[in-house]
Amino acid sequence: MLAIDLAKDEGRKPRLRTQPRTCDTHSHVYGPRDEYPHMDGREPRFAPVDVYIAMLDRLGIERSVIVQPSLYGIDNRCTLDAIAAIGQKRARGTAVVTPDATKAELRRLHEGGIRGIRISHNGDELSPEIAGDLARMIAPFGWVLQVQDSRKRWIADAAAHLSNLPVPLIFDHLGRTPAAEGADGAEFKAMVKLMETGRVWVKISGVYYSSRASHPDYEDAAERIRILVGARPDRILWALNWPHPGLPFEGEADSADFLDPLLDWVPDEAVRKMILADNPGKLYGFDD
Repeated sequence: MLAIDLAKDEGRKPRLRTQPRTCDTHSHVYGPRDEYPHMDGREPRFAPVDVYIAMLDRLGIERSVIVQPSLYGIDNRCTLDAIAAIGQKRARGTAVVTPDATKAELRRLHEGGIRGIRISHNGDELSPEIAGDLARMIAPFGWVLQVQDSRKRWIADAAAHLSNLPVPLIFDHLGRTPAAEGADGAEFKAMVKLMETGRVWVKISGVYYSSRASHPDYEDAAERIRILVGARPDRILWALNWPHPGLPFEGEADSADFLDPLLDWVPDEAVRKMILADNPGKLYGFDD
């Protein structure tokens, strides 16, 4: 049995009417397993690009950033194929590479629509040293570096190093800041301070990773989101994290449930436009 199996898109229309150029900056595509083998030990998932496109159209989302799923490791074929299927006018991508990737490989990824790489904590995978090595490697391409780590104090501990990277840095999923600490936590405060420098972006995505409240409101995350938006709205991104891996409940979630809360979290329409359209348009090169 597949852990995620989406053969078609089903759901409601959102209450929020999206802005032109709205961009989902973080979702995954999982293709047929015989064509795109999973890494050993990973739970099987199927969420193909045609279903993703149907979901974007239902929500009125014009642009997207396809993020390489961890279960494919450094085999970026599924992500590249998804970008090609959607078209680079509408889609960009985030890849996974190792520090020894060649310039030729990076150029090939760039030509395929890749505009950033991701690293996440997996054993000793994420460290300030590795982040620095990867950032220097991708800087000539104008890419972004996105990171996430569920360890409790990693942002506060690495703040000095993270503030000096030569590329834009993105914290995925509200930085995975602990729900128990809320807005007073050291991790959240460190993230806000980094964002205020203008060198760091934060994604409103995967809110359930940083919440103990019920779906879809996640009330305990609302305060942190409003603080982030109030501090630097020009450094906030939004994403669906489709097909919503890691949900804290059984079954599937309607993607509209991750869009509509912006009506409450970001009530100012001009600020929503900045977050949904302007910021990703500049950061991922859509508007170049």
